[in-house]
Amino acid sequence: MTVPPIESYAEIDSTNAEARRRAESGETGPVWITALTQTAGRGRRGRDWQTKVGNLAATLLFSTDKPAGEAAQISFVAALAAADLAETCLGPGAATVKWPNDLLIHGRKAVGILVESGPLPDGRIWLAVGIGVNLAHAPQDVERPAAAFAEFMQGPPPSPRAALDVLALAFERWRTAWERDGFAPIAEGWTERAHGLGQPCEARLPNQTHRGVAEGLDLDGALRLRLDDGAVLRITAGDVFFGGS
Repeated sequence: MTVPPIESYAEIDSTNAEARRRAESGETGPVWITALTQTAGRGRRGRDWQTKVGNLAATLLFSTDKPAGEAAQISFVAALAAADLAETCLGPGAATVKWPNDLLIHGRKAVGILVESGPLPDGRIWLAVGIGVNLAHAPQDVERPAAAFAEFMQGPPPSPRAALDVLALAFERWRTAWERDGFAPIAEGWTERAHGLGQPCEARLPNQTHRGVAEGLDLDGALRLRLDDGAVLRITAGDVFFGGS
């Protein structure tokens, strides 16, 4: 299986920002953009994302003819690719995925994913899938407990480039399945690795908070939350907390 080319920088403001600049100037990839350090890395909802030397910061820029609603499912593809990377480094079952697209090691966040998109003149959509992996270092003083791969390895963690080689191949396998077969195989793979299904959780939305039990994914990737009164609420955007994670 062929993976897109990889372009590397020593330092950049943000790999996602670079992907957006390229997309808006007419380049649609596919190409991986990576950097040893980011000076203005970003996470979901405008949060800062720290990238120290030894960690991985990479963004895949590509285009799709899927409609916007389906294109958003690429975040689950990215989470599964990150889970494959974690299992390659740490062993089977080492990582779980938390809705919508966090990857946890022993309940602590080790990977963050940020997806951005925009329209193309031909009606297609460009996608910038940013993936940050705490290989060697975990950030301190963050909202949720964080972890680094190095904490759970006997030897040193892989270099960012070696990790990206594994990640890019895994991403291509899952992306190909998504393009060919739709969301079903992605939902199945995600559910097998899911953190917190069947457990109480709190969904924090922009203007309200709901508590219930996480039941699983809908066919479009929404999280089904069973409320105390028995009703099922579909969560399509927001943050979900399970205990300490």
